[in-house]
Amino acid sequence: MTLGASLFIGFLIVQRLSELVIAQRNTKALLAEGAVEVSARHYPLIVVVHAAWIAAIVLLGMDESIRPGWLAVFVLLQAFRVWILVTLGRRWTTRIIVTGTPLVAKGPFLWLRHPNYTLVVAEIAVAPMVLGLWQVALVFSILNAGVLALRIPAEDRALRPYRDA
Repeated sequence: MTLGASLFIGFLIVQRLSELVIAQRNTKALLAEGAVEVSARHYPLIVVVHAAWIAAIVLLGMDESIRPGWLAVFVLLQAFRVWILVTLGRRWTTRIIVTGTPLVAKGPFLWLRHPNYTLVVAEIAVAPMVLGLWQVALVFSILNAGVLALRIPAEDRALRPYRDA
């Protein structure tokens, strides 16, 4: 077990668990204010894919060394993550929650329709590469593409009435 791999994997786990806490808090508050969750049926699939991704990194990456170039890319992605989270604020969640209000149209949302999904696509590929796990990057990029093929159209349908509001 290398120290670099342990620290990197520990960071991933703490980050994802922290995000789940934030997402659950935001979801609960939004629902209490009258927002509605839509297309929840595919959510368990998202959880399984992401949990399996982390498990694969843990199982296969603990004895690997850090690849500095990929780590630099990963760090840049974290800056993008913070930008997204700050821009969405209390509206950020891991579920599709419809608030009935106009969509956020600032920050990264000025340039990308789905910046958070763009980030996740990049992270699913880049994080394993930090430890040289190209097979994990490939397999989970394909699995994530399948999940997003369900998720993005569902979200677009739910938010279409608010896109130009």
